[in-house]
Amino acid sequence: MRDVNVFLKGFRRFQHHYFDRNPELFDRLFAEGQRPRALMVACCDSRCDPGVLTDSEPGDMFVVRNVANLVPPHIQATAYAGTTSAIAFAICNLGVEHVIVMGHARCGGIRALMENRPPACDEELLIAKWLEIAADARLRVLKELPGKSQETQARACEQASILKSLENLMSFPWISRRVNEGKLALHGWYFDMENGALLQYDSDAGEFRATDMHIEGCADHSGESLQPQRLIEPGNLS
Repeated sequence: MRDVNVFLKGFRRFQHHYFDRNPELFDRLFAEGQRPRALMVACCDSRCDPGVLTDSEPGDMFVVRNVANLVPPHIQATAYAGTTSAIAFAICNLGVEHVIVMGHARCGGIRALMENRPPACDEELLIAKWLEIAADARLRVLKELPGKSQETQARACEQASILKSLENLMSFPWISRRVNEGKLALHGWYFDMENGALLQYDSDAGEFRATDMHIEGCADHSGESLQPQRLIEPGNLS
């Protein structure tokens, strides 16, 4: 068993090198509370820390993390209240102006969804049930990319599931109302871990585009160029 004290040592470094050097920041956060500008729904994958990836300070971003960065639809909100209650708190109580759904490459949850193996035990059943939220994304990828490599299909599903979560967000009346009133904006991001690139969904083009325009695109591990996926545009959902 690996030693957990490495994290206690890390906290000590945080105290000395960050907390003690930023007294005004933490005094303000303690006295005034949090006023994050954005909510990020991210994967709980240990390789994709939202704060590290965005170089954010404490108080900048309200973060919800779960397997495969999924958002359930409004009709299932109470069944998955751990996620939906946090989303409601960020939007309705904290007043965030942006919601970002950030997926990533080599997502174990999405790859399990694509494999679609029958659960062999109770814990696998829990994961499989949760991943059903993105079942439509899997079916769409299989329909639009038949015969493509497993890697290409997995990458496409990682991105399609982001759009599915954006679609599900719009199924909440209090979210769609704020979006339509211009008080809330939804964003789909994809972290290409292999290349250290961040892609944003462009609803006009119907594809994920690199934030660094010098990066023309992204190739899967087989070297096959990924084709843009023109899927549901969240802003046009009913």
